[in-house]
Amino acid sequence: MRYEEFTIEGRNAVLEAFRSGKTIDRLFVQDGCRDGAVSTITREARKHDTMIQFVTRERLNQMSETGKHQGVIAYAAAYEYADIDDMFRLAEEKGEPPFLILLDNIEDPHNLGAIIRTANLAGAHGVIIPKRRAVGLTATVAKTSAGALNYTPVAKVTNLGATIEELKARGMWFVCADMDGELMYRLNLTGPIGLVIGSEGEGVGRLVKEKCDLTASIPMKGEIDSLNASVAAGILAYEIVRQRLG
Repeated sequence: MRYEEFTIEGRNAVLEAFRSGKTIDRLFVQDGCRDGAVSTITREARKHDTMIQFVTRERLNQMSETGKHQGVIAYAAAYEYADIDDMFRLAEEKGEPPFLILLDNIEDPHNLGAIIRTANLAGAHGVIIPKRRAVGLTATVAKTSAGALNYTPVAKVTNLGATIEELKARGMWFVCADMDGELMYRLNLTGPIGLVIGSEGEGVGRLVKEKCDLTASIPMKGEIDSLNASVAAGILAYEIVRQRLG
């Protein structure tokens, strides 16, 4: 699967993609392009909450596969996003309490793909990612997930904190991975749970962390101070699995 399949180039093609309801993760527009057609496209992008980046013509030329980008290139989602309701349905079908993985600040597509793969194998019912400052479902993510994207629903939300509040109202509670948290083996991680993972650099953002009920730390014995985000997600997800099997 190559990224080009999900790159849409040219004004008509990009506008058509927006109007057909295709999920566009990112729009690249040539700096200084302000004519009617481009304004229409950026207006559609804002309406759909798509990230817009203004770049030089040279950058667009480098990104372009066709050489006919006309000042606009869009990255479409490689896969369609799911609804959180789909995840609750999945949990219900399996007769299990919901288990969701929420990601904050994950910008590396290999990390996201690896986490979706782990989520699938650990029996999580879905993965939730934010719209801002996060990678979407690109072809690299699809490839790294090793097919898991076909089975594990991924939802994209505008505000992770607000989503946590809504899910709490539906009976879920949340544990956040944090180096200063309580040792994960000492926590009760059973029941309808959301596991919140941040990037290794920044961790989980303060506002999201404040919404969590517990913080869990992974015991670290070495000299360096953080695990790769997908590895941390795997370790915590499997502690949840172990306690569910308990």
